[in-house]
Amino acid sequence: MLRRTFLALAASAAAITLGVGAVSAQELPKLKQKDKYKVGFAQTESNNPWRIAQTESMKAEAAKLGHQLVYTDAAGSAAKQVADVNSMIAQGVDMIFLAPREEKPLIPAVMAAKRAGIPVVLLDRNVDQSLAKAGKDYVTFIGSDFVDEGRRAAEALDKATGGKAQIIQLEGTTGSSPANDRRKGFEDYIKNKLGMKIIASQSGDFARDKGRQVAETLLQAHPGATAIYAHNDEMAIGAISALEAAGKKPGQDVQIVSIDGTRDALQAIIDGKMLATVECNPKFGPKAFETMARYAKGEQIEPWVINTDRFFDKSNAGQLIADAY
Repeated sequence: MLRRTFLALAASAAAITLGVGAVSAQELPKLKQKDKYKVGFAQTESNNPWRIAQTESMKAEAAKLGHQLVYTDAAGSAAKQVADVNSMIAQGVDMIFLAPREEKPLIPAVMAAKRAGIPVVLLDRNVDQSLAKAGKDYVTFIGSDFVDEGRRAAEALDKATGGKAQIIQLEGTTGSSPANDRRKGFEDYIKNKLGMKIIASQSGDFARDKGRQVAETLLQAHPGATAIYAHNDEMAIGAISALEAAGKKPGQDVQIVSIDGTRDALQAIIDGKMLATVECNPKFGPKAFETMARYAKGEQIEPWVINTDRFFDKSNAGQLIADAY
């Protein structure tokens, strides 16, 4: 009996710590129909072109529609992002758009908003589905299919190398859904490809300079690498610098595939330094506010609003670079 009591108390304490428990039984907060809203956008960071493009899209669409946008930048800190959401709750926003830095640490923020009666829409990154669910704890997740992005990058590398590659993987932010899923998509594709092997894998935190540093270290440790798979273009551009510093020719000695579809990556493809990049569309503004309007009307929102992504290689990079960010 004592053991059962202890376990029950422990489970209850864990639920409170995560911001789950009795609140999870409540229905999703509603959003009243109004002409104008006070909307929160909790951005994770602004250290790369993708994030900047996403923020500009959200701000532009809010201004176009006449909504007041309460914007915060967590500067790469999950703890600050939780505090940012709590600040938005205190300011009485009508709705919160959240780009969660990591899957688990942002659960308390999602649940705090729910308890306060404020609906949340997740943008570009998801949270741990075992702890919070779309349609129950938050409205929906708007974003790309990260697993498919990884698969498409692996497929491009497979075709270009004839299924033979010694691969260095530059991972994104540890614990984030894009890093988890882009790794899964890529690794699931190559697991039955006997000639394709990941020989080293390390996080570059989605940052250009860190990607360069990690690539330099891994290239020194694995001089026989013939390919680099980067979870985003910023790290891929950093890897190009590392290869050139090592006296190697990116695109010839080492093939590079990546994800995002930035202008710099498309230029690198045009210059022959990158093989391909899978787009991850950062222009969330129109889709985000359209989803908010649908929700306010009482429409049933699908748990995942998928952004469709293009694929860029030497066949189309030159024609499409003007549209890149």
